[in-house]
Amino acid sequence: MDKKIILTALVFGFVSIVLGAFGAHALKKVLTPEQLSSFEVGVKYMMYHALFLLFVGTTTFMEMKQKNIVFYLTLFGTILFSGSIFLLSSSSSMGLNFKFLGPITPIGGLLLIISWVISFYYISIKKG
Repeated sequence: MDKKIILTALVFGFVSIVLGAFGAHALKKVLTPEQLSSFEVGVKYMMYHALFLLFVGTTTFMEMKQKNIVFYLTLFGTILFSGSIFLLSSSSSMGLNFKFLGPITPIGGLLLIISWVISFYYISIKKG
């Protein structure tokens, strides 16, 4: 499982770098400053959670079952949060309407918050 967590972290890191570069260069020409700013929030949070998953995958302060819970909360939270922001902020340039994804973003954010809180809890109860 640690390997899967670390590999997911590396994929998140890679994707956030690629999308960040894409946003800074290609999307800068087609998105409004507000849309570009939103897109960048999605990129930042994906990278933050790539680093978080690297920590989770390598820490000895959590049991494997606990890591598994944090991993899935973070995985789905990042996909819902960052993914919906990417689609919402770039929908006008693609000629598509993703407004129905608006309620998905805070659900993803809530999952990310829970993953951090539960990690704090798991580490705080660890003996030793």
